[in-house]
Amino acid sequence: MDTAHRWRRGARWAGRWQAGLLAWLVVLAAPVWAGDVVPAPTPAIRFGILPIGSAAESRQQWQPLLQDLEKKLGHPVTAVSVSSYAGLSGAISEQRVDIAFLSGRLAIEAVQHQRMGVIAQFVRSDGAKGNVALLIVRSDSPIHSLKDLLAKPRYWRYARGETLSVTGYVAPEAEVFAPRGLNSDTFFASVRVGNHQNNALAVVNGEVDVATNNNPDLDLFRRTFPDEAAQVRVIWRSTLIPTGVLVVRDNLPEPLRSQLVAFMRAYGQSPGAAGDRERANLARIPDLAGFAAADNRVLQPFIELEFQLIREQAAHARWVNEQARDARLQQIDVDYRKATALLDRH
Repeated sequence: MDTAHRWRRGARWAGRWQAGLLAWLVVLAAPVWAGDVVPAPTPAIRFGILPIGSAAESRQQWQPLLQDLEKKLGHPVTAVSVSSYAGLSGAISEQRVDIAFLSGRLAIEAVQHQRMGVIAQFVRSDGAKGNVALLIVRSDSPIHSLKDLLAKPRYWRYARGETLSVTGYVAPEAEVFAPRGLNSDTFFASVRVGNHQNNALAVVNGEVDVATNNNPDLDLFRRTFPDEAAQVRVIWRSTLIPTGVLVVRDNLPEPLRSQLVAFMRAYGQSPGAAGDRERANLARIPDLAGFAAADNRVLQPFIELEFQLIREQAAHARWVNEQARDARLQQIDVDYRKATALLDRH
């Protein structure tokens, strides 16, 4: 191969190498051109909704408020609406929820074990911050009082809420059954577990004889099923139980967390037409008028009720001797103090 040929071949190779290098430089430089930078997606706010009725009904009730939240904060908002208390607790534990509406027992679990903190408590439409648990029967039932109910063990059919439900399980168990040395799961001839709406329908339809409920859910039942609700009678009311709370994930980044807290606490308090619209949105959610600022200490009454139940169950349980019973009661007192101390973390 002569010198001229080798020179032309080398020149062609060098040209191709330079062209390839230039192409790579263009590719590498492209991401820094302002016009081609793709912005990071705005993170969604995941709002957990405690099921009242069906999951679809709960999501529909909250949707207008969540749309306002999305518009105000500029973040997409997704509803995490589940069919059970356990399902919502699992979603929180798996960190698939940023903010949630919870009842007392779920809220205690979220604060003490799932890195959430209370930011607000629900205010009812009558201004109260509490509900009462109920036991209901058909209006033509032979059960007119607790005395009638308790007179026939293993006779009546019972419908209650999940064990995580304060009004559906904890309050009736703590105030009706446990103090008498009874357990509802063994006292009744049969027990079924469901939400308050379905349990009320079961009473009306004669599928069960008695069911748990609470005053806001029974009011909703009256509005939704007025004819059926006319066939329901209340035979027992609990002491006042604090309303549900809003909890927010502890590690939600700032300033998003502060903006979220401020929005929820102020919602429904705007002046003029804007406030009227917000209050109308709140009214879609059963018995809700707004959110009062609160922290973890608002859960203390729930802890009192929870440990009241635990103590009653321990006191009436069968033990091999008094020393074993006393040791268990002492451990319950230790656990109670620990649970109360955890409320002061925030």
